[in-house]
Amino acid sequence: MSVNKKYTYIKLTVKIFSDNRNDFNESNQSAIKKNGIGPTGSVEFKKKVRYEYRKKCAHRQKMTPRCHLLAGVRRTVLVAGVLALVILALSNQEDTNDVHQVIVPEEYLSPEEKLMEQNVMADTEVRLAERRKFLAEKCSQEGLDRPGNDSLHRPNAWEFLVNREHHIIWCNIFKAASTSWMYNFNLLAGYSPQFLKTSKTVPMTLARQRYPRPTAEELARYLNDSISFLIVRHPFERLLSAYRDKLKQSLPHTYHSKIGASIVSHYRPRDPKTGMIQGPKYPLFEEFVAWLLCDWKAGKELDMHWTPVANFCTPCQVRFDVIAKFETLHDDQNFLIKQARVGHIVKPEWKNSARGVQTKDVIKTYYARLTNKNIEELYEMFKYDFILFDYYPDEYFNIGKEHNNLASCRFS
Repeated sequence: MSVNKKYTYIKLTVKIFSDNRNDFNESNQSAIKKNGIGPTGSVEFKKKVRYEYRKKCAHRQKMTPRCHLLAGVRRTVLVAGVLALVILALSNQEDTNDVHQVIVPEEYLSPEEKLMEQNVMADTEVRLAERRKFLAEKCSQEGLDRPGNDSLHRPNAWEFLVNREHHIIWCNIFKAASTSWMYNFNLLAGYSPQFLKTSKTVPMTLARQRYPRPTAEELARYLNDSISFLIVRHPFERLLSAYRDKLKQSLPHTYHSKIGASIVSHYRPRDPKTGMIQGPKYPLFEEFVAWLLCDWKAGKELDMHWTPVANFCTPCQVRFDVIAKFETLHDDQNFLIKQARVGHIVKPEWKNSARGVQTKDVIKTYYARLTNKNIEELYEMFKYDFILFDYYPDEYFNIGKEHNNLASCRFS
């Protein structure tokens, strides 16, 4: 049902809402017979119905208080209906972010559109070249481009997906458009959209059935004739997105729900009278951060959803042709798809966008619950992600608390 039809339906429903239904319906039927149209007919018909109804009210004591009340009810319900339609329209608009944004073939573009498209592509190419240059300079300045034995100085080929048929290589950074591009890589692997829509198998599992994990030597060889890319976003935004998706909204009896329960049991005080843990079952953001910093300081292996990109994809040890950013993802991935010549299979798509996009105000609300020391330590944890990809933490400093009641480290 279209918005216009819904709006008409609401208006007619409001008019019928009356204790004088019989009188109104008689007028309704009379007007229908006279005009020869149905209840969703012309504007003249609706005006006629309204006029007939008001005339009957006026005939009974010239708009009695009851009629005034009914008129007020009609207006109230009508306004509520319109607001509902506006909300529905906005929600539908948000949902369109999950729909394919189709790249129109050049032969269907007007000369003006072709010129505009060429300008966007040229600007994107310049921006991506600047990012590659910036990354190379920072890698050299920080000494991260030299070989070594730690996780920053040796290639981590384990996390790469290599498509040899289409010569495209991706390092899958979780919480940075990873759902969308896992779907895309499964399409490139030969899975049909229908199969991916109905399959109960985890997308990563499907992908690894077609994309074996390469060795460092294999990855180095494949890079010679492939386009390689990764997608990055502000480290603090990525961390919060991971917390909300994997812990705050975790499904029962999953790996992350068990982690969340463990964090709560260690960091949340119990009621002194009942001995029960108070508050939500999932860990609060400040509890999660306290636990994460404890693991990081202890040198433990971190979950892939919040491992720093510098360790996860080792961008100073592996060449990347396209460094896409969450903030410019639409243009960046359009450029990538055209350069890789996979537009006939992959369409620019952004899944989970409604959950992924967060306003700065919402993000700062979460970080304001941390201590300033926590925020500084998080910066140290993600320092190279900030430095290598030109992000800044300044707006987060000094928005936290001076202290909280959480123990700094309670895990062995």
